[in-house]
Amino acid sequence: MSEAHVMSAIDIEARAAEWLERRVSENWSQDDQAALDAWLAQSPAHVIAYWRLNAAWSRTRRLAAVHPQKETQWMPSRFLPILMRLAAGLAIVAIGITAAHFLLQPRERTFSTTIGGHESVAFADGSRIELNTNTVLRARMTTDQRIVWLDRGEAYFQIKHDPSHPFIVMVGNHRVTDLGTQFSVRRETGKLQVAVMQGRVTLDAPDAQGAAQIALLTPGDVATAIANKISVKRASQKVLTLSLGWRHGALIFDNTSLSDAAVEFNRYNRQQLVIADPSVAGLKIYGTFRADNVGDFTRLTEAVFGLRVADQGNRILLSR
Repeated sequence: MSEAHVMSAIDIEARAAEWLERRVSENWSQDDQAALDAWLAQSPAHVIAYWRLNAAWSRTRRLAAVHPQKETQWMPSRFLPILMRLAAGLAIVAIGITAAHFLLQPRERTFSTTIGGHESVAFADGSRIELNTNTVLRARMTTDQRIVWLDRGEAYFQIKHDPSHPFIVMVGNHRVTDLGTQFSVRRETGKLQVAVMQGRVTLDAPDAQGAAQIALLTPGDVATAIANKISVKRASQKVLTLSLGWRHGALIFDNTSLSDAAVEFNRYNRQQLVIADPSVAGLKIYGTFRADNVGDFTRLTEAVFGLRVADQGNRILLSR
């Protein structure tokens, strides 16, 4: 861990300590709460630092109640220096984390699906993740940490919200943080897409200097991240519902181009559709198909568009 990262951790912990010191005072207002909420929303690192110190404060208060000392006074003015020392200690400990990594790392579980596969995984906290075709996901779920890595493919997340233990999805260098949510994440070569059905998430896209572009997504938002750039567009409930047809083994097309429909079918089948004639790529498709039934789809293209279908074993050519 570089010195710059350690200093950043110290700054964040110190700021979290200042917020907590103000919050336990008697002058906390609604404006103060709104400002704290805004700071927490800026980065998952802020959330983690704040709630870690809050938990330490709560434990210390409980110990003081069990073992009172006459001269101990829990005043905010005395609390901040304690937290500042704790913040510095946490940053110093971070330097040694790499050396102890294999001893202290919670056990990860890996879940995967084959081409055309679908799996639903339930966790003890009430969260559920559905894996789409050809997907690999690793999860580290403990009482203190909830983090998964989407190494390949697509997944749908129904997360039990816990503000003191944020749920984080890592996709390469990008980070998706749950703020009480149902959302999908799809990873393709060089591109990430996040669609929010309920609640909110934040999407971080770091740049080469370590800074991050952060987007706050709400229901109906579909964000696309390419490298360190994030673009967000709005989608109707109908469009979002159609995009999740795979959860029921279906592909649903509504004014979808033939080329895009072929791309979707190819994600679920080893026998690949090939648009051999560019002039037919833009033909529009409507209908619901089983994701593993390429035959029904190609018969539709024959009947409706008069296309030629050439079955070559591992691929099917579509042309005039």
